[in-house]
Amino acid sequence: MTQEDLYKVALTMIPKVGAITARNLISYCGGLEAVFRARKRELCYVPGVGEVLADQILNSKALELAEQEMKLLDKEGIRPIFYLDQDYPDRLRPYMNSPLLLYYKGTQDLNTLRMVAIIGTRKPSPHGIHLCEELVEGLAPYQVTTISGLAYGVDVTAHRKSLQLNMPTIGVLAHGLQQIYPASHRQVARQMIQQGGLLTEYPSHITPKREHFPMRNRIVAGLCDALVVVETGKEGGSMITAQFANDYNKDVFAFPGRVKDKHAVGGNYLIKTHRAALIEQAEDLAYIMGWEEQSNASGIQQQLFPELSPDEKLVVDLLRQNEGASIDKLTYESRMTGGTMAAVLLHLEFKGMIRSLPGKRYMLL
Repeated sequence: MTQEDLYKVALTMIPKVGAITARNLISYCGGLEAVFRARKRELCYVPGVGEVLADQILNSKALELAEQEMKLLDKEGIRPIFYLDQDYPDRLRPYMNSPLLLYYKGTQDLNTLRMVAIIGTRKPSPHGIHLCEELVEGLAPYQVTTISGLAYGVDVTAHRKSLQLNMPTIGVLAHGLQQIYPASHRQVARQMIQQGGLLTEYPSHITPKREHFPMRNRIVAGLCDALVVVETGKEGGSMITAQFANDYNKDVFAFPGRVKDKHAVGGNYLIKTHRAALIEQAEDLAYIMGWEEQSNASGIQQQLFPELSPDEKLVVDLLRQNEGASIDKLTYESRMTGGTMAAVLLHLEFKGMIRSLPGKRYMLL
C-alpha cells in the first residue's frame, strides 16, 4: 500500500471529522497530505472546522493509528477503498452520507452489473426461508450479485443460497473485519470472501455496537439497484434499510403476507403505503427492472445500427468486455477526453445501443 493510502486511513481516524467535513478539508487544503501539513489558521478557513476541531486535527494521533491499521490490513488482505478511488462503489458516490472509506476483503467487483439487496427478520418463518431461497434461485439467470448483512435469518439464508448456486454475494458488516458477528457465521463468511466479499466502514479493531447497525443499513441500501424485503415486522433494521432505499430513490420490493401475520406486517405496510412494489417471484422484479427486455433486445439492436463511428465501435467493444463500466473507466480505457466520451455515449444511447445505469455506468442493449 502507498503513502497516500496511509493518509486516506488517517483522515477517517481524526475525532469529530465526518464525511462532509473530511471532503471539505481535502478540497480547501488541496489534497490528502496537505490536510496533515496545514496550519491552524488555514484549517480554520475550512467550512465546519473551528478552532477546537483545528486543534484536534493538529494534535491528533491519526497517522500513528493509521500506521497500525495498515499493518493489519496488509496482514489480513483487506483493501481500503477511498471515495476518490476508481473502484469505490459508483452506486454509493452520489450520497453525502456515504462512507469516506470502505474496508473490503473479497473478489467481487463492487461496481458489478446488477446488485440486489435481500433483507428481513432474524427469525423468519419456514415460508419466509423458502421465499428467500426461491428468490435467490430466480435471480441467478440475471447475473445478480446479492447483498445482505450476514445477520441471522433472512440475511444468512440469502448468502448461503447464493454460495450454493455459485452466485457472488457481499456481506456488509457493522464492525471491523478482524472478527465476524455472529461468530456462528464464520464459515459462511470465509466462503463469501472467495465468492463475493465482506465490506465495512469500520477499522479492524471496532467491535459490533447497537448504533453501528442502522449506519450499516445505509450502505446496504446505497449499494443495490433493487432492495427486497422478505419478511419483517413494522419496526427494526429492515424497515430502516427500506427507508434509506426510498430516500436514495432505489427500487424497493416486498413479498406480501397474511393480514396480522407478525412476519408480514412490515412488508404489507411498505406495499400499502406505496413504499415497495409487490412481488411474488424473482421474475416480477426482473420485469419491473427491465432486465428481461434488455436481454431480448441485445441481438436486435446490434442489427438495427451496424454503422458506427470508430469511437463508437471502440466504446461498444469496451462495454462487451466490461459490462456495466463507469464513464470514468471507459474514458480511461479509450484514452478519449471526457467531453468526447460523453458525446459518444449520448450518440449510442440515441441509437438504442446502450443504456445508462445508476452511478454513471453503462451497458449494451
